[in-house]
Amino acid sequence: MTKKRALISVSDKTGITDFARELVNLGFELISTGGTKKAIQEQGIPVLSVSDVTGFPEILEGRVKTLNPFIHGGLLAKHDDPMHIDQLNEHGIEPIQLVCVNLYPFQQTVEKPDVTVEDAIENIDIGGPTMLRASAKNHQYLTVVVDPKDYSTVLDELKAEGVTQLATRVKLAAKVFRHTAAYDALISQYMTDLAEEETPENVTVTYELKQTLRYGENPHQKATFYKKPLGSKFSIANAEQLHGKELSYNNINDADAALQIVKEFTEPAAVAVKHMNPCGVGTGKTAFEAFEKAFAADPVSIFGGIIAFNEEVDGATAGKLHEIFLEIIIAPSFSEEALTILMGKKNLRLLTIPFETTNKAEMKLTTVEGGLLAQEQDRYTLANADITIPTKRQPTEQEWEALELGWKVVKHVKSNAIVLATEDMTVGIGAGQMNRVGAAEIALKQAGEKAEGAALASDAFFPMDDTVEAAAKAGVTAIIQPGGSIRDEDSIKKADEYGITMVFTGVRHFKH
Repeated sequence: MTKKRALISVSDKTGITDFARELVNLGFELISTGGTKKAIQEQGIPVLSVSDVTGFPEILEGRVKTLNPFIHGGLLAKHDDPMHIDQLNEHGIEPIQLVCVNLYPFQQTVEKPDVTVEDAIENIDIGGPTMLRASAKNHQYLTVVVDPKDYSTVLDELKAEGVTQLATRVKLAAKVFRHTAAYDALISQYMTDLAEEETPENVTVTYELKQTLRYGENPHQKATFYKKPLGSKFSIANAEQLHGKELSYNNINDADAALQIVKEFTEPAAVAVKHMNPCGVGTGKTAFEAFEKAFAADPVSIFGGIIAFNEEVDGATAGKLHEIFLEIIIAPSFSEEALTILMGKKNLRLLTIPFETTNKAEMKLTTVEGGLLAQEQDRYTLANADITIPTKRQPTEQEWEALELGWKVVKHVKSNAIVLATEDMTVGIGAGQMNRVGAAEIALKQAGEKAEGAALASDAFFPMDDTVEAAAKAGVTAIIQPGGSIRDEDSIKKADEYGITMVFTGVRHFKH
């Protein structure tokens, strides 16, 4: 087996002609297909067509060209097995020592807004994955390359030793199987959506490495950040970092929490988050006004927090932000003046995200040991709710505005959750408590005098009237909650006793 053959067929032609030329210089005979063969030939590099090897033309518009024993026999033969070599010789099949293949651009195709089903289907590669899997299986004897980043490594080893190292071939084969698995996962997702299957018998997900993190929640935990192909553009995974230190594991979680809350608002809004819970939310006519209210909501907890805006950050707002210690500021954009001010703090992370008004909901995936939970995102709003008002008094227009703000925020607070709000800001938040009245007591204590005339939002129903009692004594005048407790009547009576208006939504917003 003195002749060396390399089969090259790539959609991503980055660096391919240089790679091909070097292989020829190293004594390889090249085999290729279609556009790859043309690109190589145009550079004056000798190359055979697959049809020259198989003795059979490409058919069915190129759907069948490499699926042939003259190709796959050359890929799968064991080079040190006499029986395999005898069979190759008997059938006139030449072994292949190197395969360089990457696949039809399925992801890039289905990302197009006007993609048709026919286009998507035609970009499902068949021959490519088959060659890659065959070659990766037989990595003991041949080198398989799927990523242009690996061309130099392969060439360096071939030049030094005439062959690649087994350890290198194992790594390249592992990359191939990851690549084909990810490719199939995207196709599976597309076809499952096309078939409108809500609970398929198997779920295969794939993510691309975005960032190796310094550590996880704590310094002794390793962590990595992966990005979902075809995922939401309106996400932390698609943020552009303009300034500051590298994001940490906790930064990413907190930034995502802040972004999910600010998405709730169409008017200018500012959201401050600590440990994945909001500590202050404000709205106004401008980003400046919104931030002033978010800051006033909890000027203590905001220290070292993360701020998300749904409006451009201008110079005036940046001046206020510069006065306090923050980890991250997220916004659709920053003015030049704002960037000049904020970049004065070398560690402050500034992120921009392409805010979208229409954004496809993704399934929320949560791992448990040995398993995976999948659920729809909670996008339920008051516009969807079946509102009832069981109390004697109806909410005023101002109370409705406060109730709506509280309801938008409370679904993003860890349960048990209570939020106190006025029409344009939160004034108290109680999060993650083991009982509801405990969460209410925290929120009411934080609000202090600001509880007078405020609205209270609860993520779930009241099991008894003690929360209403506590709210009433603090001066709360309006309550919004799901209702549905067997003791709802006790809460209604208590609200009527204090002249509180209470709204039932029929929907709870647990967040664990």
